[in-house]
Amino acid sequence: MKRFLIHICLLLSVLTFNCQNTTNTKATRLTSEEFQLSINNDSILLIDVRKPSEYIAGHIANAVNIDFLSEDFSSNISKLNKKKPVYIYCRSGKRSNESIIEFEKAGFSKIYDLEGGILKWESKGLETVTK
Repeated sequence: MKRFLIHICLLLSVLTFNCQNTTNTKATRLTSEEFQLSINNDSILLIDVRKPSEYIAGHIANAVNIDFLSEDFSSNISKLNKKKPVYIYCRSGKRSNESIIEFEKAGFSKIYDLEGGILKWESKGLETVTK
């Protein structure tokens, strides 16, 4: 019985470790409301990492579109002012989450990601603009 309990504890430990978020990033995830309050500031960068067609269909006001899936994504973000906090979002949060690594490699230290992407933003009744 004691041996069985030890095996169960070891199994639970392994499962817990493997299920933890192993991404070690400097990024902070913000709710839609927190994100909205934070981006009303001229001293930040607001980046929409979706495809241009998605951006045109509706985006957060004052956001700049830099497509994460484009070949020149890394070179485009490397041209930005790294001293400014960068606020990023995509459709659901997947691409913006993946882009965090590239922003860190480019030298950004203050990175904020919109939790749930623009889908969550819109579900909260927050405004988007079309181009």
